[in-house]
Amino acid sequence: MTQDNSIADGSANDTGNDSGTIALQALVWVLQDGPRTDRLLGLTGLTGDQLRQRIMEPAIHLAVLDYLMGYEPDLIACAQALDLPLTRMVQAHTSLSS
Repeated sequence: MTQDNSIADGSANDTGNDSGTIALQALVWVLQDGPRTDRLLGLTGLTGDQLRQRIMEPAIHLAVLDYLMGYEPDLIACAQALDLPLTRMVQAHTSLSS
């Protein structure tokens, strides 16, 4: 019997843990805080309407994770709130970047 190593190395696309889903969960976390939301919109140049219209685009997912990667305290707090290892957040960012 062969062993599937995709789960061990974090490359599995299991429901609830794929990079796009993680980015959307992170977006929800960001949007729960007014100042974080304002900073995200300011840094990305998006309006709230644009964000709503483009929410399923990989570029938006990457923008959310880029935003979190740019400020480590928020990245750590988000990972903790989502009950994810910090390394999984970084993997999601890397996956969306490529």
